[in-house]
Amino acid sequence: MDSTTLDSFKEKLLEAAWQAEGRAYAPYSHFQVGSAILTDGKIFSGCNVENASYGLTVCAERNAIANATVAGCLRPGSVDAVLVAVKTDNPTFPCGACRQVLYEFCHENTIVFISTRPGSIHSLKKMHDLLPLAFGPKDLSDFNG
Repeated sequence: MDSTTLDSFKEKLLEAAWQAEGRAYAPYSHFQVGSAILTDGKIFSGCNVENASYGLTVCAERNAIANATVAGCLRPGSVDAVLVAVKTDNPTFPCGACRQVLYEFCHENTIVFISTRPGSIHSLKKMHDLLPLAFGPKDLSDFNG
């Protein structure tokens, strides 16, 4: 996807991620996160859902990936952009688990946007920069001949 086309989706990604942030279930950390992904011209959002057993918490980014999967709109390399929305003074990029799950569906030019307040994008990175030397589907061929 070229930058002009991606620019046309930024506001919609921003809106979807902030709407999801408002729906987050975060009674323990009070750290609400929303995320939106762009795949094949469609936007899917997710929010974090905490659990009293902290390890069972599911992050916003992985819920957005799950929503796109349920809709039948996700395949490796199809995610063009990710936007993470979280009210904080410091940009908060996806955790390691989310980076790995996102990597499965991103391509080398996938952009990850961070928004720390509604209506603005604070920073951006390419997925490759967030998870250098990542392990992905192509690496499995090394093991499966």
